[in-house]
Amino acid sequence: MKNRIVIAREVNVPELFFKNEGRLAVYPRRVELDGREYTFMDGLRLIIQKGQQMIQIFDMTDGVRDYRLQFDTTRRSWTLVDMTV
Repeated sequence: MKNRIVIAREVNVPELFFKNEGRLAVYPRRVELDGREYTFMDGLRLIIQKGQQMIQIFDMTDGVRDYRLQFDTTRRSWTLVDMTV
């Protein structure tokens, strides 16, 4: 079992990709954090709605590590929640 470390920091997502899930869905392809770049191969998406606020959770993988990202649709910001080591 892999250990997860909490990051909880806002990140830059310079590249997205599209996946057909009955309708077109957007996923992060790359993330930049502290001068490092992480590129994802695939992932899953969960949408959570709290009143008027919608948050998307992405569980992504680069084939070695797993990453959890959160996209706040109101603030239009990405957060790297955690990753495996």
